[in-house]
Amino acid sequence: MPHRMSFADPPRLLCDEMLQGLGRWLRAAGYDTAIELSGCSDARLLERALEEQRILVTRDRKLIEHRAARERVVLLQANSLADCAQEVAQHLGIDWCFQPFSRCLLCNQLLRQASPEQMAQIPSESRARVSEALACPECNKVYWDGSHVRRMRRQLEGWSRRTRPGGRA
Repeated sequence: MPHRMSFADPPRLLCDEMLQGLGRWLRAAGYDTAIELSGCSDARLLERALEEQRILVTRDRKLIEHRAARERVVLLQANSLADCAQEVAQHLGIDWCFQPFSRCLLCNQLLRQASPEQMAQIPSESRARVSEALACPECNKVYWDGSHVRRMRRQLEGWSRRTRPGGRA
């Protein structure tokens, strides 16, 4: 059983470039998750985690050799996305239904109610079925509750059931 970190507030996370997909799912669940895209050095990744008070989530075994890694790094052993989701939940107490779809999947900003101008960006066939939407104040991406979101919500709920005590693991 992996060591489980505990937090007074939801953890702020940093996923390395190997775990970009997991990082987007953590954002979908509502967690403040930075994603490193540039392939920076291990030392720089750890420095960023410390500067931004984030837990670094990685599959890179070399990272845990750094002295600064002790309280800042969660090393995942899993390969598949589903197994990584389960493992990060076990290590960090992640609730996959924490605050679903409250953050931009692209840039991690908290979403706000979409303005009428932003609502107009939704394709007309979808807009006819949607009464409200959310938008990113940073990148202006608009999110609405369509079939894609419903599929993602089912995935989050499935991971949540799987990682709950008594859930199948």
